[in-house]
Amino acid sequence: MEIFMDQEKLGINFDHIWQKTLTVLNPMKPADGSIMNETDLTGPILFCIALGATLLLAGKVQFGYVYGMSAIGCLGIHALLNLMSSAGVSYGCVASVLGYCLLPMVILSSCAIFFSLQGTFGTLSALIVIGWCSLSASKIFISALDMEGQQLLIAYPCALLYGLFALLTVF
Repeated sequence: MEIFMDQEKLGINFDHIWQKTLTVLNPMKPADGSIMNETDLTGPILFCIALGATLLLAGKVQFGYVYGMSAIGCLGIHALLNLMSSAGVSYGCVASVLGYCLLPMVILSSCAIFFSLQGTFGTLSALIVIGWCSLSASKIFISALDMEGQQLLIAYPCALLYGLFALLTVF
C-alpha cells in the first residue's frame, strides 16, 4: 500500500512505461502520440543505467560516455525537431522518446556480455539494432508531432546517435 502511494506522489505511471516499452519493442505497431507526448524520464533513466551496467559486465566502463552522448544527442535532436515541426517539442519529450528507444541497444549490450560482437555477426547485429532503434524513435516522433512524410528525415540523425551507442557496445 505504501509503495503505491509513493508512486502516485512521484507521478510514476507504470502502465504508461509498459505501453511505451511495448511500442519500442514492436516498431511495426503504430505509435500512440498522446502517450509519447508525456515527459516521462523514469524508463529512459533505467535504460541508460541498464546500458551502462551491461557494458560494465562486458568489461567496458562507459557510464560517462552513455550519459554524455545521451545529453548531447537529445540536444541535437531537440533542435532538429523544433526546426522541422510546426508544433514545438519539449526537451523532456525528446529525452523520453530517445531514452525509451535505447532498449534494443541494451539487448545488444547484453549479448556482448556472453560473446564478442567484433565480427560479421556483431556488425550485422549492431546494424539491425541501429535500424530498430531509429525506426522506433522516428515513428514515435512522427506520431507525436504530426510530421507525416518526414520519417526518413528524422530517422537518419537518430540512426547516427544510436550508431554511437552501437560503437560503444561493439568496441
